[in-house]
Amino acid sequence: MIDTVADFGKIIIADLILSGDNALIIGMAAAGLSPELRKRAIFYGMVIAALLRILFAIIATTLLGIPGLLFVGALLLFWVCWRLFVEIREHVDEKAEVAMETAEDLEAGYTGPPRRTMKQALISITIADVSMSLDNVLAVAAIADGDTVMLVFGLGLAILLMAFAATIIMKILTKYPWISWLGLVVLLYVAGEMFVRGVFDAQLGVGPMLGLIEGWDMGKGH
Repeated sequence: MIDTVADFGKIIIADLILSGDNALIIGMAAAGLSPELRKRAIFYGMVIAALLRILFAIIATTLLGIPGLLFVGALLLFWVCWRLFVEIREHVDEKAEVAMETAEDLEAGYTGPPRRTMKQALISITIADVSMSLDNVLAVAAIADGDTVMLVFGLGLAILLMAFAATIIMKILTKYPWISWLGLVVLLYVAGEMFVRGVFDAQLGVGPMLGLIEGWDMGKGH
């Protein structure tokens, strides 16, 4: 019971701290549009991010169940941690807060006639969303460890946070930067746990798969 509550807590923290780069890209793309296009750009950007998360969740859940790929997933998650560390140092949350506020204020940002189309803005958002959605899904999938309820909760929360609370979250993370550092520690712990399983797990680890070690039973319940 305590482990389950702790895992839900990890998912909430991961969703919070990994929402900053999404908000920054969507906000910047929307702020560069003429006012009449902004709300649609923000909405479509959120929809694209949501669909990508669902798609990646299906793929990630399947792939992480293949022997050897848990190890690769752990290395990718360590890379996510490094990116998050750089973002914290560069105050990405603060930039995201400004970008979202500018995009939502129709009298701020670019207010002239359309100089780029909605299609161009959405292409920019989609390209950026691919890596950002993968980050979020990988973290949630690692914490959920095959638990469908937990995975759906994590994805649903991420989508809701983006859709309804992006600006508020950015304000909180800007005002209390220790939350981002706490999130980084949590993700490092998850990546480390995933790495150990990726090496030593009897069913999924590269060690047993290559015949280097006998392997341990390390799934949930062990």
